[in-house]
Amino acid sequence: MSVLGPLPEGLVCRPIEEADWPGVIDCLRRGFPERSQRHWEGALERMSGCAAVQDLPRYGYLLDCEGRVVGVLLALYFRHPGDAIRCNLSSWAVDEEFRSYAGKLIMTAMRRRDVTFLSITPAPVTLKVTEALRFRRFAEGQQAFVPLLSRATGAIRAVVARPGLAELDRLPEEDRTLLLDHAALGCDSVVCLDGDDAYPFVLKPRRVLRGLIPCSQVIYCRSHADLSRCAHALGRHLARKGLFFAVVDACGPVPGLTGRYFAGVGPKYAKGPNPPWPGDLAFTEFAVFDA
Repeated sequence: MSVLGPLPEGLVCRPIEEADWPGVIDCLRRGFPERSQRHWEGALERMSGCAAVQDLPRYGYLLDCEGRVVGVLLALYFRHPGDAIRCNLSSWAVDEEFRSYAGKLIMTAMRRRDVTFLSITPAPVTLKVTEALRFRRFAEGQQAFVPLLSRATGAIRAVVARPGLAELDRLPEEDRTLLLDHAALGCDSVVCLDGDDAYPFVLKPRRVLRGLIPCSQVIYCRSHADLSRCAHALGRHLARKGLFFAVVDACGPVPGLTGRYFAGVGPKYAKGPNPPWPGDLAFTEFAVFDA
């Protein structure tokens, strides 16, 4: 059970600072032994390169027991298009003897009422806590699809987003910024062009089915309708990279995408005033962390 009252003497909950990285990584490795030290070093390095949001912590929170890190909650704060502030709560690890104080981490992080909090990779052991905190699912499952098998619509073409690309001017500034920021994180940022219309997409390579099948995760699309409209053009783009399968979060089968919907796979939760729509994982751990 989580303890929400005062912590005992010698135990402190506070924001993570760069000087804490070695202890934070050690704690995360104890909590997630399948992840390497390099994985967590890379995660923190990438977080350090993201823009700070107001006075909010850059890395998240830790439990400090007399100078020893015994609990960690990584928190990625970011501004979403439209100026909403969101926070992806990620990688919650607390040493066994301090588990009764684990709730202090998440309650400290969630004090801000103007922030929308996301839990997009909840471990089975934390699902009850997530639901008890009144998080609501914004994605019930995932749609796996073969983009090239989707119906070709008109003469839509896909162009890789990069600084100076003239076609970016067809998009609102917030979409241009989103694409270029994700490209800098190593994501595949693409503009699909249909006459005078332009549609932004962010994708990222990953592997599914125990790492056996390479595919592309949809990190950002403005809607499933946009994705279905541009799927064939995206499929041609991805095929040149050797990627023929893709996945997108959804709450049911997505019309226009040739594939199969998997209910209950990869459910994602949010709590706050500006929850995402399925297909919007912008600036979350899926984009910032290495797969």
